[in-house]
Amino acid sequence: MTVVVQAEVRTIPIVFISVGDPVGAGFVSDEARPTGNLTGFANWRPSLGEKWLELLKEIAPQVERVGVLMHPEEPINVQFFKSAEAAAPALKVKPVALGVHDADEIKRALTSFAAERNGGFIVIPHAVTLINRDLIVALATRLRLPALYPFAFYAKAGGLMSYSFDPLNQFRQGAQYIDRILRGAKPADLPVQYPTNISSSSISRPRRHWVLGYPHQFYRLLTNWSNR
Repeated sequence: MTVVVQAEVRTIPIVFISVGDPVGAGFVSDEARPTGNLTGFANWRPSLGEKWLELLKEIAPQVERVGVLMHPEEPINVQFFKSAEAAAPALKVKPVALGVHDADEIKRALTSFAAERNGGFIVIPHAVTLINRDLIVALATRLRLPALYPFAFYAKAGGLMSYSFDPLNQFRQGAQYIDRILRGAKPADLPVQYPTNISSSSISRPRRHWVLGYPHQFYRLLTNWSNR
């Protein structure tokens, strides 16, 4: 949607919300001082791929292979994978790109990945993984795969753990930027911001995951594990 609006409107100030890689997408040339008529709030820095991998390995130390469930043609998804790939040797894991475009591909990718032992996966944020979140959580449980998710609502649906920001907070911040623009500020005066309050959320129904064999202390570790 931001791309469409940007193509049609070149002078009216625009505040975007939860955009991935605003520089790479061409929305701004400089995050600290945006040029043109756009500014706003980005969601994830590409380096989060490394953090997600690190957290999955910490909560599931037996994992040796990590699938990265992602949209293969989305540039920011590829950057997340490269970040995880760079961190993998130090964590002694092998990252595997699981490129998907729809529900059927998600089923095939995870089922095939689970055929080998000691696997786990991380879910990269994209429309295809968001709209299929219930399917992904169900497959993780059925296939006995520990998984790390990009938003808390995955954990609320039964996913093992998420590490994320509150997306609603970005809309509140966006409203503040709009107010400042209406009072005379220019987009160039308002730097692109990333989430600063990132926290973890553990599963809301842990009995579903006891079959994975995690000791009780892992659940205590997950609960209220935030801002790491």
